[in-house]
Amino acid sequence: MSKKTIDETLEAEVFPAPPEELPVGVEVAEAVVRPPPTPPTWGKAFWTALWVNTTYFAEGLPLIITLRLGSVFFTDIGASLTSIGYVNFLGVPWNFKFLWAPLLDLFGTKRRWLVALQTIVGLVILAVAWAAYRVPMDNPHGHLTAIAVMLIVLAFVAATNDVAIDAYYMEAIRGIREQAAYTGHKAMGYRIAIIAGVTGLLGLSAVSADKRLDWLLAFGVGGVTMLVFALFHALALPRPEEGHRVRPDLRATFVGFGQAFWSYLQQEKIAIVLLFILTYKIGDEILFSMNTAFLMRGLGVKKGQLSWLAGVVGAATTIVGAMIGAYWIRRQGLRKAIWPLTILMNFNIWAYVWLAWARPDPATPGGFASIAFVHGYENLAAALGNAVLLVYLLTTCKPRFKAAHYAIGSAIMSIPSRVVGGFGGAIVTQIGFLNFFILGFVVSLPAMLLLFVVPLKDDAAPGRAHAAPAAH
Repeated sequence: MSKKTIDETLEAEVFPAPPEELPVGVEVAEAVVRPPPTPPTWGKAFWTALWVNTTYFAEGLPLIITLRLGSVFFTDIGASLTSIGYVNFLGVPWNFKFLWAPLLDLFGTKRRWLVALQTIVGLVILAVAWAAYRVPMDNPHGHLTAIAVMLIVLAFVAATNDVAIDAYYMEAIRGIREQAAYTGHKAMGYRIAIIAGVTGLLGLSAVSADKRLDWLLAFGVGGVTMLVFALFHALALPRPEEGHRVRPDLRATFVGFGQAFWSYLQQEKIAIVLLFILTYKIGDEILFSMNTAFLMRGLGVKKGQLSWLAGVVGAATTIVGAMIGAYWIRRQGLRKAIWPLTILMNFNIWAYVWLAWARPDPATPGGFASIAFVHGYENLAAALGNAVLLVYLLTTCKPRFKAAHYAIGSAIMSIPSRVVGGFGGAIVTQIGFLNFFILGFVVSLPAMLLLFVVPLKDDAAPGRAHAAPAAH
C-alpha cells in the first residue's frame, strides 16, 4: 500500500494550502452574509477546539482504515501481490474530491452532510468487518471482490466526508484569523487518528490466532468509532448562523474552476513544471507502494510489529522529517535547499534495497532493530522530499486562484502514487522486491535532471514566498 496520502497530509500541515479563500469548489458556490466575528469566550474557544479535533479525527480515521488497514488485510489473508497493489487505487477519490465538492451545496447544509456521511462511513466499515469475518481463510479469493467493492464505496464516501468537514470548518469559524487559530487542533485531531488507526486498529488485528476474528474486531471498532463520532457531531456541533443564503450557482462554480485550471496552465515553462510535479517523488512512490507487502511477505514482519513500525516509528520520523525540511527551506530558500534534500530523499532508497538484499530476521532483536531503523530513516528522508514538493506547489499558485491552484497541483502530485502504486504488485511479481526497489532509484534520476531546468524562485522559502497567508 502507498502510504504517501497519509504522509503528505501530515506534511501539508507544515506547508499548507493558502487559507484566504475557501477550498476549490466551495468558494464560488455559496455566499453568506454574516456580522463581523467577535472574539470567542474561553468556554466557546474550548468547545470549538474540541469539535475541531473530533471532526478532523473523523476525517483521518477512514483514510487509515481504507488504505492502511485495507492493504494489511489483503496481505494477511493471502491475496496476490497484484491484488495488493490495486489497493493503491483506493486513494484516487481523495485526489479528485474537489471535482464533486460543489454538489454538496445543492442539498442541505454542511453540518447535515458531515453527520450523514460519517454515519454512512461507519456503516460501510461495519459491513467490511462482517465480510472479513465471513472470509474462509483456506480459500479467501472468491470473497475478495465483494470486500474490494465495499472499500471502493468507502473511499468515495470518506473523501466526500473530507469535503464536508473542510467546508463546515470554514462556515462555522468566521474570519481568517479565527480559522488560523485552530489550525493546530486540525492537525492534532488528524495525527491522533493516524496514530490511533495504525497502532490501535492494526494492533487489534493481531490479538489472537483467529484472523477472521481479529479483522472483525479491527474493522468493527473502527466502524463503531465513526458512528460514535457521527452521533456526537449530530448532537454537539454548532449550527452556523445562516444569514442570507444565496442559492448556489453550480454552473458558475465549474466555470470558475475551469478558469482557475486554465490560468494554472499559463505559467512559465508549464510542461516542465507539470513533468517535475509528476516525477519528483516517483522513486519514493515506487518504494512505498509495496511497502506493507514487502515488510510482511518479504521479511516476515508480524502485524503487531507492523503497527509499531508504522504507528510510532513511521509517524514520528515523518513529522520530524517534515519539520527539518521546513526549517531547512525557511533558512536557505527553495533554490539552495532543493538539491541536498532531493539527494537525501532519493539515495535513501538504497536503504530499502539493502533490506531486500540482507533480509534481517524480525524475530530477533537485532533484525527487528535493523528493520525499524531503515524504516524510520527512509520515512524521514521521504518527508524531506515531500517538504520540497509542497513548498514548490505553493510557488506555482497565482494570487487570484491560490486554493484552486494548490488543489490542482496536489492532485497532479499524487497521480504517480496511484498509477505506479496500483501496478506495483504486478511489477514485483515479475522482478521481485530487490529489483523493484532498484528500479525505484533508477526512475528517480530523470526527475533529478529536471532540477537544472525547472523554474525556481529565490524567495520560495515558506516565510517569504507565502508570507501573507496564515497556516492551514
